[in-house]
Amino acid sequence: MGLKNEGRTWTIKEQVIEDLSTGLTLEFEVVADDCEAPFRLRISGDLPFGQREILFGRDGKEASAGMVLAGLSSPPWLTSFDEYPATD
Repeated sequence: MGLKNEGRTWTIKEQVIEDLSTGLTLEFEVVADDCEAPFRLRISGDLPFGQREILFGRDGKEASAGMVLAGLSSPPWLTSFDEYPATD
């Protein structure tokens, strides 16, 4: 894979997305502010080679990738959508 020519930068909030149609769970998280690859994407579900983790540098480029050995846990900051008050 490569970078898109003249690719623009965008922002993703820390969150967990459960894609019901594929059974995959995507977890976006900032792991540390003081490292070279502070942004993590974890992918879990019924994957042939196990759960995946991809780390990204501050420049948005992939820094490393590999298998997740510990499994996907619920982050302490995770809040159900149902817990937010309704707005009119």
